[in-house]
Amino acid sequence: MGRGRVEMKRIENKINRQVTFSKRRNGLLKKAYELSVLCDAEVALIIFSSRGKLYEFGSVGIARTIERYNRCYNCTLSNNKPEETTQSWCQEVTKLKSKYESLVRTNRNLLGEDLGEMGVKELQALERQLEAALTATRQRKTQVMMEEMEDLRKKERQLGDINKQLKIKFETEGHAFKTFQDLWANSAAGDRNNSEFPVEPSHPISLDCNTEPFLQIGFQQHYYVQGEGSSVSKSNVAGETNFVQGWVL
Repeated sequence: MGRGRVEMKRIENKINRQVTFSKRRNGLLKKAYELSVLCDAEVALIIFSSRGKLYEFGSVGIARTIERYNRCYNCTLSNNKPEETTQSWCQEVTKLKSKYESLVRTNRNLLGEDLGEMGVKELQALERQLEAALTATRQRKTQVMMEEMEDLRKKERQLGDINKQLKIKFETEGHAFKTFQDLWANSAAGDRNNSEFPVEPSHPISLDCNTEPFLQIGFQQHYYVQGEGSSVSKSNVAGETNFVQGWVL
């Protein structure tokens, strides 16, 4: 059974009026949200209750939507009234210029410049702002340093593990090489023992040779001729013959 047709007039009963307001308000906010999501629309909803309480919804923000509305409204008016459009743009430029000057002045104050025109309260507010910025900067610096230290510890542990692995590998290869040397030495010793002709150590042979030449002078061969009652001495060649004997080993 459907509900009856609701008459469009102010509800006199205060309680019923409040209940209806709550239900219809929630339904309207829900419909605005669904419209913005399903249709990718920019929706802004502002509701004031009878007591002056504000309820709002903005898919991209109420202020942004209102600003966009003002630009569209001004553009619509500009088509009809060029003079008003020029005036509105001049006002916008003036507003942006004053905002820029304010930002520049604030930046100079943060750098410690142009402080002569500031009062005690302004200086105190600037001091608190600088202290808050300094605290945030120190916290961030400490966090970055801790992260870097943690990274260095990780790298140190990784290098330690690599060093241990290399040490174990070096010890294993050294032991294998030493075992190979022992086996090779034992094999060589066995071959020498099993040989039919043992190898004797060689000794240098010393030759005691007199390499100096010698000269014999006046060597004569004597012939004895048996003659009549006397012995005659003759030389091998007429006269004395010199003989030189060469090198004798």
